[in-house]
Amino acid sequence: MSDVRELVRAALPGVRADLERLVRIPSVSAPGWDGAPVRQSAQAVAEVLRASGADARVVEVPDGRPAVVGRVAGPPGAPTVLLYAHHDVQPPGPAELWTTPPYEPSERGGRLFGRGSSDDKAGVATHAAALRAWGGKPPVGIALFIEGEEESGSAHLGEYLARERETLRCDAVVVADAGNWRVGQPALTTTLRGTVACTVEVRTADHAVHSGQYGGPVPDALSALAHVLSSLHDERGRVRIPGLARAGAGAPAERSESDPLDLSDDELRAYAGVRPSVRLLGDGTLTSRLWHQPAVSVLAIDATPVREASNQLVPFARARVSLRIPPGQDGAAAMAALGGHLEKSAPWGAEVTVIPGSIGEPFVTSTKSAAYRAMRDALRDAWGREPLDIGIGGSIPFLHELTSAFPGVDVVVTGMGDPESNAHSENESLHLGDFASGCVAEALFLERLANVTGGAKA
Repeated sequence: MSDVRELVRAALPGVRADLERLVRIPSVSAPGWDGAPVRQSAQAVAEVLRASGADARVVEVPDGRPAVVGRVAGPPGAPTVLLYAHHDVQPPGPAELWTTPPYEPSERGGRLFGRGSSDDKAGVATHAAALRAWGGKPPVGIALFIEGEEESGSAHLGEYLARERETLRCDAVVVADAGNWRVGQPALTTTLRGTVACTVEVRTADHAVHSGQYGGPVPDALSALAHVLSSLHDERGRVRIPGLARAGAGAPAERSESDPLDLSDDELRAYAGVRPSVRLLGDGTLTSRLWHQPAVSVLAIDATPVREASNQLVPFARARVSLRIPPGQDGAAAMAALGGHLEKSAPWGAEVTVIPGSIGEPFVTSTKSAAYRAMRDALRDAWGREPLDIGIGGSIPFLHELTSAFPGVDVVVTGMGDPESNAHSENESLHLGDFASGCVAEALFLERLANVTGGAKA
């Protein structure tokens, strides 16, 4: 173990330089954004992985964002581990909310700030560090898949998996796109919520009319849309969509209020920046609300901007609605329940059209696999403390797609995020101490997996 630590420590300056190089590339995969930076990012990722000993290349499918795939040969008879991360990022949001520019990596207080520093270019860098620690000759075979459109719904993931099936064939997979319980406390993510999204359109008239001349008897579309959206929660903030699972089959039982793994209200408010007067929604422990209960949010509204408003009744408005679903809940059934509820909630006979969007299925990992045991040992050795099993409220569509393509594959979910990383928001950051430990853990994991499987396929 001391040898692996020293090898990782020696590789870290170059790995960090590569991470900062990737952070400087504005690889936003969202629709409407320039695709050139995502392509530039994919090329940079391929170069980083090739420099780490992998046979890596950029791949594309029609209308998709470019991904990177690759392989590293292992000893004869050894299992193959697929290392997954994604190189695309969320839009940066308002520049004035960033302390330093989002694409200029900067270190403050032991953290590296920049868009993608944590989610998920740190995952790419962790894989590179593990390969470099082994000098490009790991004790197991390695497959690599670095996705380029995870942040925009992974619409072409199935095509990539089908096209690159032989390259990505594996016995186990490490998904480096989650996080740790707290700074200094490693964790394995064992449950993930799924997600479904839709656009709801509301129309009340053929065209806009004078609000004074017709206001009163004629409803406007924004008011109707507000009624539809307000129907999503009850007075306590619980999701009010019939037919959804609260904690589906396969989800752990809800924790007690005294469980040390639960969060306090003050912790959650600090992590999320919740204003003092705002009440937290729902009931049950906070971790059960975050991991094992459905959650519905309004992500965007299309309507006349305030600066362009005039005295007219708006005839048309629409919104993007996102629903997180717990393990055990079928994604298609959740989409049908959400759409049906929205359609039935329209007031005053307003016309409602629901346009289904992406579906990401929830996931539960096995805690009995060889890969899980190997990673648990590696995390404990790298951090010097026992790792925790946690859930996350976010979704990783890759997991369902991969296990459908390769049934029986062992899945381990790790990552470099923590509650202070501020992923998807301004001032995203990576804790550099935990990043170093994570790189050690992944390098150790490759050796542990070779040992626990006896050099044979898992």
